[in-house]
Amino acid sequence: MEREAKAVRAFEDLEVFKRAYRVSLAVHQISLTFPKIEQRAMGDQVRRASKSICANIAEGFGKQRQSRVEFKRFLMMALGSADEMRVWSRYCLDLGYIDQKTWQHWRDEYQEVAKMLQGLCSRTRSRSSDP
Repeated sequence: MEREAKAVRAFEDLEVFKRAYRVSLAVHQISLTFPKIEQRAMGDQVRRASKSICANIAEGFGKQRQSRVEFKRFLMMALGSADEMRVWSRYCLDLGYIDQKTWQHWRDEYQEVAKMLQGLCSRTRSRSSDP
């Protein structure tokens, strides 16, 4: 783990970012196949929530030079969006917009992203010198 942290020079180097980005691309593409009536509602919601994870990781990473506390705050927002995507995924399944296999993949990916974000938050907290 520590070796990975030393190699991180940009948010794109974080494994959690890479994983969240990959699944957000899949979410985006699949959401475009939702029924027309859902393109502005459910489709838009899942696209925004999935991309929010990546955006918060990136924004927090950029702010960590000024404040580890601020970095952690953005990681916690990303974590909230990962959990939110697990809810939206279930709705998509139950409404028939995605199949069981897609739902399981999204559920598993967002659960893993959440675990990775929690781990990163813990490591950030333990190294934090901010109040």
